[in-house]
Amino acid sequence: MSTKAKTTQEDVLALLRVEILTGGLQPGQQIVQDLLAEKFGVSRVPLREALKILEGEGQVTHYRNRGYFVAELSITDLHEVYRLRAILECEAVTAAVSNITDRDLLSLADLAAEVRKATKGNEVLSITAANRAFHFAIFELSEMPRLVRLLRQLWDATDVYRAVYFTKAANRERILLEHDEILDALSARSVARTIKWHDTHRENSVASVTAVIAG
Repeated sequence: MSTKAKTTQEDVLALLRVEILTGGLQPGQQIVQDLLAEKFGVSRVPLREALKILEGEGQVTHYRNRGYFVAELSITDLHEVYRLRAILECEAVTAAVSNITDRDLLSLADLAAEVRKATKGNEVLSITAANRAFHFAIFELSEMPRLVRLLRQLWDATDVYRAVYFTKAANRERILLEHDEILDALSARSVARTIKWHDTHRENSVASVTAVIAG
């Protein structure tokens, strides 16, 4: 694959993620490739390749002779992916605490401030991006690149669930408090407290989104 083709595919993949995250493509909705290709200004080739990636993540489903559909929100899927995240993030956080420096803490404080700024704008896409940047700055301190790549895949697969979570003002306020607790735990170089607050962070998200899906 040429560099240009790869870039186009990555661009289309990013656009598709935004469409799903912001509700431009709703759960259960059929994806009409001709219309999307025209909207994105690309051929169907990079669009089809991007859809295959999303299918692998579980964000879209392909049915023979029917095409692609946005995956329905699923409590079972939500719980499974967040359980996997809990296992891997525990490893990442444990290593990160051992490696963190005072300069890292300052950088994380700046990223937490970006999350706070994003919540004031009430734009789910901005909040999701800022929240992700904060957490992955922590995970990357683990100096375990394979683990971080696996976590990126799991986070990619659950962006839509986080978008649901961030639509509620109370949840947006809660993540700010939890981020502060995570920063305090990291400053104290406490593995137990850092893991505890990451667990609390995830569990609150799962409980809230589960309630929404269950109706």
